[in-house]
Amino acid sequence: MREPSVAIAARLTDPEIVPDAARYAMSTPDQTRLNETRMRPRVLDLWWALRPLTSVVRLMNSGAHPDDETTALLAAVALRDGISLSYACSTRGEGGQNDIGTENGPALGALRTREMERACDLLNMRLYWLGTSPDDTITDFRFSKSGDETMEIWDRDHLLHRFVEIIRIDRPDILLPTFLDVPGQHGHHRAMTQAAIEVMQAAADPEFSSNLPVWQISKLYLPAWSGAGQAYDDDLPPPETTLTVDGAGKDPVSGWSYARIGQMSRAAHRTQGMGRWVPAGPGPDWPLHLAQTHVSGPDTALTSGLPQTLADLVELAPDLREDLLAAHGYITETVSAFPNFTHMAATAQTALRHVQRVLDDCPPEIEHRLSDKETQLSHVLRLALGIEASAHTDATWLRPGDSTPLTVEFDPGDAADATLTLDLPVGWQHEDDELTTTRAANVTDPYRTEYDPANPPAPCLSLTFGTTSVALPMREPPVMLPDRVAFMAPDSALVNLNTDQRALTIAIGDVSPAGNKVTFDLPENWKSDVCEGGVRVTLPKDTAPGLYTLPLFVGPYPAMTERRIAYEHIDPTAFANPAALRVRVLDVAVPEGKVGYIGSGHDGVAHWLSAMGADVTDLTDDQINSERALAEFDTIVIGIFALRFRDGLVSEMPRLHTWVRDGGTLLTLYHRPCDNWDPDAVPPERLEIGQPSLRWRVTDAQAEVTQLQYHPILQTPNEITADDWEGWVKERGLYFAKSWDAAFVPLLSMSDPEEEPLKGALVTAEIGKGRHTHCSLILHHQMANLVPGAFRLMANLIAPRT
Repeated sequence: MREPSVAIAARLTDPEIVPDAARYAMSTPDQTRLNETRMRPRVLDLWWALRPLTSVVRLMNSGAHPDDETTALLAAVALRDGISLSYACSTRGEGGQNDIGTENGPALGALRTREMERACDLLNMRLYWLGTSPDDTITDFRFSKSGDETMEIWDRDHLLHRFVEIIRIDRPDILLPTFLDVPGQHGHHRAMTQAAIEVMQAAADPEFSSNLPVWQISKLYLPAWSGAGQAYDDDLPPPETTLTVDGAGKDPVSGWSYARIGQMSRAAHRTQGMGRWVPAGPGPDWPLHLAQTHVSGPDTALTSGLPQTLADLVELAPDLREDLLAAHGYITETVSAFPNFTHMAATAQTALRHVQRVLDDCPPEIEHRLSDKETQLSHVLRLALGIEASAHTDATWLRPGDSTPLTVEFDPGDAADATLTLDLPVGWQHEDDELTTTRAANVTDPYRTEYDPANPPAPCLSLTFGTTSVALPMREPPVMLPDRVAFMAPDSALVNLNTDQRALTIAIGDVSPAGNKVTFDLPENWKSDVCEGGVRVTLPKDTAPGLYTLPLFVGPYPAMTERRIAYEHIDPTAFANPAALRVRVLDVAVPEGKVGYIGSGHDGVAHWLSAMGADVTDLTDDQINSERALAEFDTIVIGIFALRFRDGLVSEMPRLHTWVRDGGTLLTLYHRPCDNWDPDAVPPERLEIGQPSLRWRVTDAQAEVTQLQYHPILQTPNEITADDWEGWVKERGLYFAKSWDAAFVPLLSMSDPEEEPLKGALVTAEIGKGRHTHCSLILHHQMANLVPGAFRLMANLIAPRT
């Protein structure tokens, strides 16, 4: 059984530990690079670079979250049909799960932003975000069951204005939302589909406030498939199918099906556990419903009624007929010449010259299509000529004024005139083998508003050859961090007035500028002292209950704190915010008894139990495997997702069942059915978790809670009252129990507006001499946000059965 990551515990005690990735066995940088190179040989890169040359059609997929894109369909239409892709995404997914680490909120949004960018790389898909910063109203605020509620929170006018900007910048011919606006679907998905319908008219309306030229999308398709599944449950059937996109077939060079290539892109969303192996065989077809069209004629293909090649643009620019037809002819010859690199280079260069001549004098309505062709031909030419370039720095993390050695590799191939330069952000400089920065360097933006794989953001490489240039990304581009910062752990703390503990030790490290004094802005009568590795903050004995915020200063100025985010599957990034210590002071009775915690690195519950004053031990595999060791504990808590991510735990559940029947108190925290929760084998008595989650969750964090039973869990050692349900954030809970053995008793009832009450949020059963309680309330999230009632309820849940 694999032990959980120690990243959380280490972060709370050791300022030298960088809070980035969970620590698993990792490849060396050279091994990683060799593997990536093996997967993308030059001949495959060149073949895929040729595909968009064959079409001038542009399709935009739209969704609410990273991972909402329809990757299998997109892979087919891009790599088979040559259609140019873009994706408009409303949120960064900052309210979602995290299967690989402990980032949450805006830090998770930063991580998922980079995951979405990596997913786009494989499909050469441009990316646009409607929510442009962590403070934007367009955010993944929580699960919603209502499109109208989502629109109100996001601000409909703001959302539509940003969507219009994106449409007018990208100029797609086709718009395809991923989901339907139907009851039973995620409210975020419904809102984005509503917005897609509205933007068809708004983007073409000259009266709509914008400095950008209008653009009329030619077609709006809706999915003619149901979005029901483990999470959603569409109430209405999908619209009739008017067009089916063939999903069968294989990419002729790689031999991979388009469905498999789609999953290769989808696997970038590791925080969401995405990426499924696709067995050999044809992929699924994709039924679509043509909801709006502004072109004439029958709709027998996605491209029906649209200009499909450069030759079709002659009608829009008759004066440029000769160059357009010549460019089309040489492009056709370039594609046909594959894999004769020499022949392809010659014809691509000629095609490029004709495209550039057209660009010098083309009408605005086709300029974007010609610009696409210029970029596409430039990349084809680079690959055909065998030009190779890469660059990386020794240091990943920089501050304004830092320098780092820079390694550049450059092979001009068959391009004698090829030159390489670096495109650097403001305040960055390159001289010899050193990359230096000045105080003017800006912090790297973790929430980039746009991303184009064919034109990566600085710092990047710029290759110039012949009449053109192309941009290439750096390997692991360095991240510019704030200049006035201190790493602080923990950044949230709990003081229980029911204990004698009044001192908090806060580890401080990585102070910049180095040598500056670090202080907190303290409430009246609070004290602080410098201690080894940090600062000790002492509260008066008579401190009133409440939430206190203590800003951190480096020297005389407010400091930032940062979360460095580095995983093998993404480019590194970081999220910084004002540094402050949040302290919750409350009075909670903590039961006696020894508590064992079985975690997987996805929550901080063990830490918070200890902070309350409970006697908590993080159980090792050896302890879980030993009846004698288990007998030392009165209560055992299984943390969220532990049955999935703690290898071997499921097979040890019979041992825990025996421990419960012998008098132990078992508490299982929220799990999904996919987390290896077998209703007949995991709990001591049958307990089924409900799905799809939309039907078995309460998204309103302030939903009224009714106590159904007078039960010790709600009475001792703390009496749970209406006050304990105040101040909750995000939602009450999800994946509530659906059905259970007669031994279980439901303790609470709650519901979202206009829905029937759910009773599976908290159920408990007396099993032999012991007890099993299952809690689907997101107590781990409430404790992390210092919600008082969550601590009081958790104290009761760990109380041994008497």
